[in-house]
Amino acid sequence: MILITGANGQLGTEVTKLLEETGLDYVATDSKDLDITDKEVTLSRIEEIQPKVIFHCAAYTAVDMAEDEGRELNQLVNVVGTRNVAEAAQKVGAKLVYISTDYVFDGTKKDGEYTVEDVTNPKNEYGRAKLEGELAVKELLDDYYIIRTSWVFGQYGKNFVFTMQNLATKFEQLTVVADQFGRPTWTRSLAEFMLYASEQAIPFGTYHFSNDDSCSWYEFASEILKDEEVEVKPVTSEEYPQKAYRPKYSIMDLSKVKGTGFNIINWQEALEKFKGSAQQ
Repeated sequence: MILITGANGQLGTEVTKLLEETGLDYVATDSKDLDITDKEVTLSRIEEIQPKVIFHCAAYTAVDMAEDEGRELNQLVNVVGTRNVAEAAQKVGAKLVYISTDYVFDGTKKDGEYTVEDVTNPKNEYGRAKLEGELAVKELLDDYYIIRTSWVFGQYGKNFVFTMQNLATKFEQLTVVADQFGRPTWTRSLAEFMLYASEQAIPFGTYHFSNDDSCSWYEFASEILKDEEVEVKPVTSEEYPQKAYRPKYSIMDLSKVKGTGFNIINWQEALEKFKGSAQQ
């Protein structure tokens, strides 16, 4: 039995759809029927379900709001909630798959991609909370997969692709930052790796996962809108200030995932597949 937390979110919905397709037994929960911020509720519900694997997709992801009005909720969901889920997983003997972020790094690395062994140094509240969640998982469990990902897009929720497509219907010119570099991640690809990790029993530990190749936000936007009648103009981060710190460079090394035998498609192919699935 697989338990999904945050099953109504962008990733959780994708995971639920994948498990439907594969015919595996699962229980999909959201905050209404599994409030992970309540320790007693979390423990009793997970003891009742007795999952073998927990896909912990529940998260607070409003990065800018986490800096001020959302700071308490960010801490409650991403730290306290994750610790509660990890303690429950420990109690029932379940494997835990925890989704983390490239924001655990400060984005200042000059010599190559971020590896799983690199020192973390989050510079915003969201990244700090997700790292605290990682540490709770490591402290409580041996049987876990921490999967750090970045620039997530998918069919089931707000994301950069939908935002760009929507803006392109309203404006003739869009400005997008060209000095922040990373790797886009399609939720379908991420969901498939989550299932692969748990089903194939790859070595426990921390992994970096996104689609292959890298780009700037400007290059990502240009590819998204290549068939649209809109001009995409590059700007600097200074010209587009945001409340929360954004890493200038968050390209994560994918070699550990590739070493498991999992095939990672590049982000351009993932984007095309996503566009095709979104139109169906």
